[in-house]
Amino acid sequence: MREPGAVKIERFEDLLRGFEPSFEFEPIGQVPESDYEDRIRRIRRDAVVAGHEVILINASMVGWYHTSNGYLRYVCDWPREGVLILPTDENIAPELLTIYSGAVLLPPAGEAVGIADIWQVGIVGREYTGRPGNTTDNVIAASVSVLKRMGLTRTQIGLIGDLQSTPIWSGLREALPSAKFVEDAGIIDRMQLVRSKAEQDQIRAASRLVSIGYEAACHVLRAGVTDYEVYAAFTYAQMTRGGETGDGYQLGVNEFGTHCGKPYGRTIRNGDILNLYVSNVCYHGYSSQTSRMMVVGDITAKQEEVLDMTVDAVRRAERVIRPGIPASALNNAAFEAYVERGYLDSVETGRMPFNWSAQDDGTPRRIPYQHVPDPDWEAQGRTLMHVYPATPGPHNPNLGHQIDMMGFLEYNITSLNTEILKPGMIFVLHAQWLEPQVAGSNIGDLYLVTEDGYENLSHHTPLEPYRVGA
Repeated sequence: MREPGAVKIERFEDLLRGFEPSFEFEPIGQVPESDYEDRIRRIRRDAVVAGHEVILINASMVGWYHTSNGYLRYVCDWPREGVLILPTDENIAPELLTIYSGAVLLPPAGEAVGIADIWQVGIVGREYTGRPGNTTDNVIAASVSVLKRMGLTRTQIGLIGDLQSTPIWSGLREALPSAKFVEDAGIIDRMQLVRSKAEQDQIRAASRLVSIGYEAACHVLRAGVTDYEVYAAFTYAQMTRGGETGDGYQLGVNEFGTHCGKPYGRTIRNGDILNLYVSNVCYHGYSSQTSRMMVVGDITAKQEEVLDMTVDAVRRAERVIRPGIPASALNNAAFEAYVERGYLDSVETGRMPFNWSAQDDGTPRRIPYQHVPDPDWEAQGRTLMHVYPATPGPHNPNLGHQIDMMGFLEYNITSLNTEILKPGMIFVLHAQWLEPQVAGSNIGDLYLVTEDGYENLSHHTPLEPYRVGA
């Protein structure tokens, strides 16, 4: 569907004709193997202090060839499921049990760094392979076999995984009743607070991919194109330069600036506001995040006010970033911009409204049932019959969060976070305000704390909204 007078595109590929980013992307090498050796050394040391004789590290495959956590990728650059058996005795080499899902995913990329013995457990099950058995039982049996060979079945075993690991951990507890099992993912989680120089380089490169992708999205944006085309331009520009995936970000489009989701075939019109929320662009396993707003033609004074407020909030927090101050100072500085404009009455996280909140008593909130006109959606035979988001406020009652590999627990930039900023910490600051069917903005940059202040890793593109005429 196209509005009268909208630009007609004969071929989607023509949209990027003539696109040149404002800077050249220079690929960088992988994280050096010496970094992985250091990680193993540090994990072993913390495990010894905790009383573990061996650490088991598990990740599972989930939808679309992703793992349920980043532990194996971080420890040995392995990109798929597995159980890494890591004795604390440096004289016993670690071993990896893996390839027990149907994921067709083989190195390179992702050869397991520093692991000589990799065991293919395989898949069983009559429906899938015509062979009897249970794959999880085989993973458990293989783990027990390796532990017996290492002489580590009657000792304290540290477990690092997630909820997907529960069946394996439960089976091991039953198979090895003389062992003491202790869940201790904190050993690796604590290592994510400060990034090494090599890791900083990876995240900086990922950030440059985000910026080039955003410039490509701006290049194609005009009335008459679809959200599919804007999303595809971003994806093409970042993936042709080394981005790992094309599904880690959202593009929302409506006349309010409150939408954030996946493209669905909306034709861009005068008065539309787009949110390109880049939750994750990956480079060599490391992710970057930022958020940008894009405006087509004329919008309301209220919408302009919300855009200005969120830009102001990020700028206020940015001026505070330096080593030695608490993370809460960034949150408080940013949300003062909301308080001064009357959008909030407090910068405190616990008192702040947000889009995904339950009712005040903790019970579920009914999402308003109301027809919301959307001709492009209705042209597909569907009708939008609820108002999203259900409540006004930022997405979440915080200013941002830690950025690293996907799949780790993250600290948040809140009024409650008294963690002192240190050189090497990396976090996104994204100021948000969504007022249903009125106005919305979600805008932010990625920052690295340096010895004398900060580096804005998103600096290649302006924080302020990108604007095109109707």
